Amino acid sequence: MESLYFDDFQPGQRFVTKARTVTEADIVSFAGLSWDHNQLHTDAEYASRTPYGRRIAHGLLGIAIHSGLAYQLTEKSILAFLELTWKFKLPIFIGDTIHVEQYVKEVRETSKPDRGILVFEKELINQRGEVVQTGTTTILLAKRNIQKESA
Repeated sequence: MESLYFDDFQPGQRFVTKARTVTEADIVSFAGLSWDHNQLHTDAEYASRTPYGRRIAHGLLGIAIHSGLAYQLTEKSILAFLELTWKFKLPIFIGDTIHVEQYVKEVRETSKPDRGILVFEKELINQRGEVVQTGTTTILLAKRNIQKESA
């Protein structure tokens, strides 16, 4: 998909990303990167005795994967990630395949003519159709027509 710019968005639009499967390597790598070695994520024996019955992905790993999936929509136009409000609804397990469904909640002009603010409502959904995480993101995007004029 071609990268979209501020001018391309209208409130109510819906976008669905590609899907990605969460692997054990993802969880191990994220634990090392974040220094979050909580046993729920890293110890299969411990996790088997929890209500989840097995290891779960870090909640922040879900946010990170969401960001990578959603970023592809505005890859060439995003100027800044301004705000994030997030809720964790269900665990993400090793082997879950997740994707993002995002809805344009608000499109707002700024004082600068070459950019605008976009607010998305988002759901991170697994292969069973369960919403595992949900939230709102606010981003600053370049405008397409201004971008082309200055190129």
